[in-house]
Amino acid sequence: MYMVTIDKGKCDGDGTCANVCPQSVFKVEGGKADPVNMSECINCLTCVENCPQQAITVNEI
Repeated sequence: MYMVTIDKGKCDGDGTCANVCPQSVFKVEGGKADPVNMSECINCLTCVENCPQQAITVNEI
């Protein structure tokens, strides 16, 4: 299982992570992205690689 963390100070809520994630881990609410389906994360790191604000980290737990 993986812990997906978003630095809310960096996130501008543009939705890139939600658009590129093949597992639908993210939802944009209130102008910020939120990992609402973390149990589905497969550690592909597509979100990390595509986040223009570099606001996402993924760690194994």
